[in-house]
Amino acid sequence: MTLNATEGRLNYRACATKGLRLDFLTCFVLILFCPIVARANYLFIPMDEKQVNHLKAYGIAYWVLRQESEVDWLLNYRGGSFMCKYHPKIQNELVVRGVSYEVISDAQANSIITEVASPAVNYDLMKLEKYPKIAVYSPKSKQPWDDAVTLVLTYAEIPYDVIFDDEVLNGELPRYDWLHLHHEDFTGQYGKFFGSYANYPWYIEQQKEAEDMARKHGFQKVSQLKLAVVKRIKEFVAGGGFMFAMCSATDSFDIALAAEGVDICERMFDGDPADPRAQEKIKYDHTLAFTDFHLVRDPYQYEFSDIDNNAPDRGLRQDNDYFTLFEFSAKWDPIPSMLTQNHTRVIHGFYGQSTGFKKPLVKNDVVIMGENNAIREVKYLHGVLGKGFFTYYGGHDPEDYQHTVGEEPTDLNLHPTSAGYRLILNNVLFPAAKKKKQKT
Repeated sequence: MTLNATEGRLNYRACATKGLRLDFLTCFVLILFCPIVARANYLFIPMDEKQVNHLKAYGIAYWVLRQESEVDWLLNYRGGSFMCKYHPKIQNELVVRGVSYEVISDAQANSIITEVASPAVNYDLMKLEKYPKIAVYSPKSKQPWDDAVTLVLTYAEIPYDVIFDDEVLNGELPRYDWLHLHHEDFTGQYGKFFGSYANYPWYIEQQKEAEDMARKHGFQKVSQLKLAVVKRIKEFVAGGGFMFAMCSATDSFDIALAAEGVDICERMFDGDPADPRAQEKIKYDHTLAFTDFHLVRDPYQYEFSDIDNNAPDRGLRQDNDYFTLFEFSAKWDPIPSMLTQNHTRVIHGFYGQSTGFKKPLVKNDVVIMGENNAIREVKYLHGVLGKGFFTYYGGHDPEDYQHTVGEEPTDLNLHPTSAGYRLILNNVLFPAAKKKKQKT
């Protein structure tokens, strides 16, 4: 695609010989520019403080993969920077999307690769080779809240499909590499919004839609429908898929698995009382991430269990709520390294229906990637199930500290360098590399 200086001069002479009219200035620019392009063999996309739009940089990496080109993800190097072969189309896309970049030579790229490979530094190079197909589990009807993942996917210009119970139960999950779950209640208790929103039109419509869906698929209760859904998703992960969950989808997913065969829903949710012995029948060995938790039985309390650390005695305010990312060995622990790439290790906390997870209730084989150690709150964790992977991220919106029902969605044009949102996008790119190199 590029020309060297000699080819440029030959092309000029060929044009002159054929009598074609090229003005002197055009030819001069062509000859002058050719040696520069010849040396411009790579595009380097910094992801440290030099980057003006971290979020759209992930979209560029995804876009390059869709062009059937490779991307080098330089783990821990300048905030987890990207590098790819130079092409004018990619450079133009970088300019259009407002992403910071550098044009570097072959020699400069090789120097970076050599530095990254050195055993003396905590860097590594991960090849991204194929773009992941993305699905977002969400009802097709309008919900009275937004979803941080769909917000950032849209902002970064990363395409995704919306799927729900029909698609999951009809066996469509294997079409995708990456599945996102967000503000969902898999226990059949409608988010435990009954105490505050039982008479709101959106709540009434949500319950009707869920009950209709359950009957459509042959279930008497919504809790039975949702259990079938989580079991299909668990199979998807075990078979090699990647699941990323936020907010109430995290703990409610595990609770639904643990409560298989047990009625934990009170009368207002499913028409009959809950099993009074439900707690002692919980099966912790069925869950992905949590163990030894206790259910919150009060149907008027906006909480599923004691997994969530969203308590009045949490002792934090917006100005002092932070969590810290752990630093992993890029060469020996590439998976958590990829999932924690960032330009800062300390990130502002944020609330959600499930804000964070009590550390003693996290299973021993789960990798904790971010936590507030002072209050023993895990914010970000990762685990392996069969051939696949899952990540749980506590909270609802990384740039809206206490998001409320009906509140306007976050405008990410105001937060292009959001460290909290970067963690979501690390997960989006992870499946592009997971089959290439695994040391854990």
